[in-house]
Amino acid sequence: MAEKFSERIIEVRHLNKSFGDHEVLRDVDFSVHKGEVVSIIGSSGSGKSTLLRCMNLLEKPSGGEILYHGKSIRGEGFNLQMYRAHVGMVFQQFNLFANMTALENCVVGQIKVLKRSRAEAEKVAMDYLRKVGMDVYVKAKPRQLSGGQKQRVAIARALSMNPDVLLFDEPTSALDPEMVGEVLAVMKDLASSGLTMLVVTHEMGFARDVCDRVVFMDGGVIVESDVPQVIFTQPKQPRTREFLARILQQD
Repeated sequence: MAEKFSERIIEVRHLNKSFGDHEVLRDVDFSVHKGEVVSIIGSSGSGKSTLLRCMNLLEKPSGGEILYHGKSIRGEGFNLQMYRAHVGMVFQQFNLFANMTALENCVVGQIKVLKRSRAEAEKVAMDYLRKVGMDVYVKAKPRQLSGGQKQRVAIARALSMNPDVLLFDEPTSALDPEMVGEVLAVMKDLASSGLTMLVVTHEMGFARDVCDRVVFMDGGVIVESDVPQVIFTQPKQPRTREFLARILQQD
């Protein structure tokens, strides 16, 4: 693992996050390496989504450090807008601009943040909309699209910013069951293309079959982190075993 994924893109050190008296993350150490596909699994309320939101500074950490290519993302003079372009995020609820077409949703960030010309931004957007199978819906607004289609547009929008790493926060949990497959298929293609991905998910099949590493969180801490074969067949920690026995039984 260490040899295959040697270059660290993001490094989380001793991360803590509290909401009032409620401690959500406790002393979390975690890294994402170039080309790696990592899934974070665990029960609701275990801190998975909060970890992701702290990594993108959508939540302000209470303590600890987050480094991007070795530099603190909370350091003086750090370009947060550019960081968020390089560390893209795909949300559970899509977060598309309701008044914009699919194409415009994928163009606006490129023009504003990356300072691309409209012609270049539209070309890049079309390439990625085609990649996720949404090029025929370029003129559609979000209200005209299904949940699965909205999420594929959201993925194309994130890809249009040419991110170093893409963070997925439970990207299929708001979808009807029949739409989950179409989004997972896009994510599998991205994983096989070499894109660095960090995925908070309840989709155990994706975590087991697609990811290079699986991280199990419980109670705001990382309980166990290993390759899927170990996590799913020989987990070392009792809490990991209990969680997987419960969740796989439901499947």
